[in-house]
Amino acid sequence: MTGPELKQLRADLSEVLGQALTAADMAKLCGLPEKGGADTIRRWEVSGPTLAATKVLRVLAMASERYPIMEKFDIFDRHDVREDERPARRAAFRAQMRDEVLRRLG
Repeated sequence: MTGPELKQLRADLSEVLGQALTAADMAKLCGLPEKGGADTIRRWEVSGPTLAATKVLRVLAMASERYPIMEKFDIFDRHDVREDERPARRAAFRAQMRDEVLRRLG
């Protein structure tokens, strides 16, 4: 993930949650310490986050329709899920991801 991609992710998550996420909010999502975490996010929005933070952020990004559901989470396109049920299940999964983001923000 590049710095501009991280910046766009913050905007996309802000949009889907209906509230502007600050650099401190993104630091919480990444598990960074309160002290200095927002500064780290600002630096990452230029240079890109660490690999560990990228992994967390890619999972949380699934809360937004703008990001694909990662293959290891995509249980909706299996043969045992009826095609007409798949859109509702995907929407429910994204809602769960939004709830997880909100839970992490406290």
